[in-house]
Amino acid sequence: MSTPRSRFPVPPVDTLPDDMRSRIEEVGEKSGFVPNVFRVLAHRPDEFRAFFAYHDALMEKDSGLSKGEREMIVVVTSAMNSCLYCVVAHGAIVRIREKNPRLAEQLTTDYTRADISERQMAMLDFACLVSDHAAEVSDDDLDELREHGFSTEDIWDIGAIAAFFALSNRMAGLTDMMPNDEFYQLGRNQPQNPDKPKPRLVK
Repeated sequence: MSTPRSRFPVPPVDTLPDDMRSRIEEVGEKSGFVPNVFRVLAHRPDEFRAFFAYHDALMEKDSGLSKGEREMIVVVTSAMNSCLYCVVAHGAIVRIREKNPRLAEQLTTDYTRADISERQMAMLDFACLVSDHAAEVSDDDLDELREHGFSTEDIWDIGAIAAFFALSNRMAGLTDMMPNDEFYQLGRNQPQNPDKPKPRLVK
């Protein structure tokens, strides 16, 4: 297992505490490779545990947001924050979750023209507001999301995911973290989801 790029020391997996080593090995077995974020953040064990506990609480639970929608939030806000690692890594997950090999690039470049629903567009508009101008969030913004069918808990999730990945984006920049080569090919060759929203015509 090669050592990923970082501005900080990356500890060998076999020197890590048992719980961290087990998690990294489990991810490697499931994915076929270990995403660099696990190795790079292992530099600080307590922060590694806190980071991934919060990640799992937001991204793995049952929610009014689908897992694909949660990944859309990550990709769009990470693009805003110029985070190459998160755009590439979570873009791969978007392709897989949404069964749409084109969607990650659409979201990264201009999500307002992506193959998504009006509900998802409202979700991403709000996520971008939280990521870039959280102090400007108003009650009207929440009311607009409710009009699209989002519950109060869903709105918390949208904002919390945007906020959490703002932290992740900045840690990736601080450490000079780079995406694994494997991410670039994931989800490219799967069939298109026939139920995806039709692209909107932009004049």
